[in-house]
Amino acid sequence: MSISGLVSAVVVGVVAGALGRRVVPGPHSVPLWVALTVGVVAALIGSTAAHLAGVTAQGFGFLEFLLQIGVAGVGVVLVVATTGRATSETPEP
Repeated sequence: MSISGLVSAVVVGVVAGALGRRVVPGPHSVPLWVALTVGVVAALIGSTAAHLAGVTAQGFGFLEFLLQIGVAGVGVVLVVATTGRATSETPEP
């Protein structure tokens, strides 16, 4: 993984983490730092997957960038949508 791949993974992860919380409707109990961390880690996983698949280029690789965006977006949305949803206080009949 090149330095540009690492930097782009961090930037993509932070942006995906911030936008992922905005995309999922309703209240969220997931802190912003968790969404950002999941985004960065998922983007790094996407970058590593691109490297293992051999789609990385010297310098900036567009396919690697797309894979980072896809994995980070899916990871953040899954975590925000499924973690700690607020529940109703009314008991079921």
